[in-house]
Amino acid sequence: MIEEIIDKADILIESLPYIREFRGKEILIKYGGAAMTDPEIRDHVLHDLVYMNYVGIRPILVHGGGPAITENLKKAGVESKFVNGLRVTDEATIKVVEATLRGLNQELVSDLIKFGAQAMGLSGHDARILKVKKHTANNVDIGFVGDVVEVNTKPIKKLTEANMIPVVFPIGYDAAGAMYNVNADEAAAQIAIAMNVSKVMVLTNVRGILRDKDDARTLISSLHVNDVEMLKEKQVISGGMIPKVNSCMKAINGNVPKAHIIDGRIKHALLFEIFTEKGIGTEIVK
Repeated sequence: MIEEIIDKADILIESLPYIREFRGKEILIKYGGAAMTDPEIRDHVLHDLVYMNYVGIRPILVHGGGPAITENLKKAGVESKFVNGLRVTDEATIKVVEATLRGLNQELVSDLIKFGAQAMGLSGHDARILKVKKHTANNVDIGFVGDVVEVNTKPIKKLTEANMIPVVFPIGYDAAGAMYNVNADEAAAQIAIAMNVSKVMVLTNVRGILRDKDDARTLISSLHVNDVEMLKEKQVISGGMIPKVNSCMKAINGNVPKAHIIDGRIKHALLFEIFTEKGIGTEIVK
């Protein structure tokens, strides 16, 4: 029994230099996929954010909601179509996308407040955070899908400086004020660059980048940006991992010092990755 107590104390002591390093600094967490749909996992993620907030770190949460959007479109009788991994978004679809993300956003904010933090939801459209231009995929019109061209950091900065957690959902606006669907990984990278955060953390449903996708023991714990293209060529980085890695690369090339890809299904994964020397996912460094 006493050994367990000592082990817990050792973990707390191990976290001290990391608390010192990141206290008062922003860290962006991109949240989506399976980590959002499982209530138990979701609670662990949100508790981690509250803990970070309490020790003086300033987390920024950017979330998607792909599975919920697909389900709500299905209920509305709208078929989901994708081109190059991007959802084709007509007028009917953008309304469902926006309403779904807003609902998820309100739930996340409510739970963060319930767990003891101060938090506020922000729409990239309503708060004029994400200015976009229309995206075209190989000259195919995929509707109201936007590429971020400008980030207004003021609404986010105002909250982090007040020790509140901004919870941002990725709906953008164009020069005419129209709503656009924005890929959450893209939004996270662009916000991270504009906010000059200390690191980006991407929560996913795999351990990180694996040399053998079927063997968690082959986790690459640290990866230099120069090795990324080689791993893509060898198809070590493939499929759904590509947009996540590309998002991390964009952030790092925009002078964010580090990016992490971690398994959101692991209990308190964020705390392990930030506050322990070894971590549990893949960090990408420049």
